[in-house]
Amino acid sequence: MTTQHTATASVATDNAPRYAKQLASHLGRRSEIKELGEDIAIVLTVGECRLHSTEAALELTATAASDDDLRTVTRVVGSHLERFGQRNELAVNWDFPA
Repeated sequence: MTTQHTATASVATDNAPRYAKQLASHLGRRSEIKELGEDIAIVLTVGECRLHSTEAALELTATAASDDDLRTVTRVVGSHLERFGQRNELAVNWDFPA
C-alpha cells in the first residue's frame, strides 16, 4: 500500500468558484480535470489537487506519492493561483502535516 502525502491550504476570497474554474481551465491544457460534484480535481503527472469553493475561501487539498512530488503539486497550483489573484493579493500558504 502506497502512502499518500497531503498538504492543505485555505485561500481567503469571496470569488472562490471563479478562481477554481480559472485554475482548472488554465492547468487543464496539460492536465486532466475531474469534476467531483461541487469540487474540481486537477490531476497532474505527479499528484493532484482538489479544489473546494466556499463563500469565504478556496480550499485546496494536494496529494502525491512522495514529498518531492507533493512540493511540485503545491508549487504549480499555488503559484498559478497567486498569479491569477495578484490584483486581490491572494496568498497560498500550504500546511504540510508532519
